[in-house]
Amino acid sequence: MSSSCMRMSYEASWCGMAAAKPLGLETDSLEPKSRNRMFVLGMGFVGHFFAQQLKSQGWDVSGTCTSILKKKQLEDKGFDIYHFDSKQPEWSILDVLNCHTHLLVSIPPFVGIGDPMIQHEELLKNRLVDGNLRWLCYLSSTSVYGNSGGKWVDEEFPASPTSELAKLRLAAEKRWLDLGRTLGIEALVFRLGGIYGLGRSAVDTIIKQEALSEGQRRRTQKLYTSRVHVEDVCQALKASNSASFPGKVFNIVDDDPAPREEVFAYARNLIEKKWPGQIKWSPEKEDALVTVKKGDLFAEKRVSNALMKNELGVRLIHPSYRLGLQSIIDQMENPFQNSFR
Repeated sequence: MSSSCMRMSYEASWCGMAAAKPLGLETDSLEPKSRNRMFVLGMGFVGHFFAQQLKSQGWDVSGTCTSILKKKQLEDKGFDIYHFDSKQPEWSILDVLNCHTHLLVSIPPFVGIGDPMIQHEELLKNRLVDGNLRWLCYLSSTSVYGNSGGKWVDEEFPASPTSELAKLRLAAEKRWLDLGRTLGIEALVFRLGGIYGLGRSAVDTIIKQEALSEGQRRRTQKLYTSRVHVEDVCQALKASNSASFPGKVFNIVDDDPAPREEVFAYARNLIEKKWPGQIKWSPEKEDALVTVKKGDLFAEKRVSNALMKNELGVRLIHPSYRLGLQSIIDQMENPFQNSFR
């Protein structure tokens, strides 16, 4: 038997044992750890962080990534990883997914393609209808709301996306929720603010003096940016499985939709306090990084997290960027120790 066949046989052997259990439960019961099986479609920043938390609680975690190198790195950490090509997906992956109790969808749509999985909705229905899946969550973005002129928006605010990617996300939300209803399983959507955490924050950007992406440059012109620490995304995911929320949409953001300019100024002060004199920063570079065009209200909004708190019962670990960035810099080793800056 080939190694791939042996692997599929191993995956299938758990199907009869799979059953759902709340995400937040620790594994100190007599139930076999393999009863909890999470499939993470897209082991990026959030997916990887969440997978590590679940694995530490005894879950069996599988997932996908788009890089062969990253696949090897994740496998070395004990995850079952499958290479996923959004343009030419291999549908044998559905046989693996069918043996899991939970599915986290953490892949973005692609212009010209849309969501690479849900565009094959009928195939998903046919292959998953008699499987073990009990819960799925689609990670979307607060970008689907579009522009409210800087006013507060909640989940009842009519979504009016302005960018092509945001339009594709909104379409994917509906189709994943429809799939959940068809399969008779718990399905929900999380609309995430800008995600940050250790290794991916304003502190990291300043220390590395990285060039900004096009999207980051656009965000420097915004008066308000909703954001959320990856640890708070993960605790919301766990909370969402402790009760029934079929078809629900939740905003997952912190309490302080502050402008990027303010956030970067605070991050730089933290760095200067901890490692004085290490950042060599020209005024021109700083202006390019954080300048905000005052009064530019393109896609401006402040996103409410009241529903997340009231229904999911989430108490934010990092309710503001200040607490989040402080936590990040407290965990960092000296990045300048062997630097020739």
